[in-house]
Amino acid sequence: LAVSQSSFTCSNLGSNSVTLTVTGNDGNTATCLATVTVVDSTAPATVCQNATVFLNGSGNATIASGQLDGGSSDNCGSISLAASQSSFTCANVGANAVTLTVTDNSGNSAFCTSIVTVIDSTAPTAICQNIAVDLNGGPSVTVSPSQVDNGSSDACGIQSLSLSDTSFT
Repeated sequence: LAVSQSSFTCSNLGSNSVTLTVTGNDGNTATCLATVTVVDSTAPATVCQNATVFLNGSGNATIASGQLDGGSSDNCGSISLAASQSSFTCANVGANAVTLTVTDNSGNSAFCTSIVTVIDSTAPTAICQNIAVDLNGGPSVTVSPSQVDNGSSDACGIQSLSLSDTSFT
């Protein structure tokens, strides 16, 4: 028995025609055709890496799936990458687990998890207004931060307002 092709690689994925030659003890031969279907059923090897992203002044940030890939590969060539989350807002400040799915051309998939650390490094905008306070005949007056604030803002919200001096005599 002999076949026209007995070794297959990723370049042979799909249907391959193979000729089988049968030789009898008397030296006579006969042939027939068979189809050998080569299938890639091996999932890609996934390698994740963590990422850090900084929110912009509007409180938004995005990542590309490739930023989470640390060298994933496949036995039969190219892969595609998809992150379970690519957009982040103020609600995501801190560590976020994001799944990276790696898929090969044969539809085999594997996944790994990266940590995306979201950082809000944009300072708030402080807007002050001048105020006049009346002692009302007393020896002192106290001013609150809200009296001096004139619409201060931050994309991720203002945690607190404070004044350098709140008591006047």
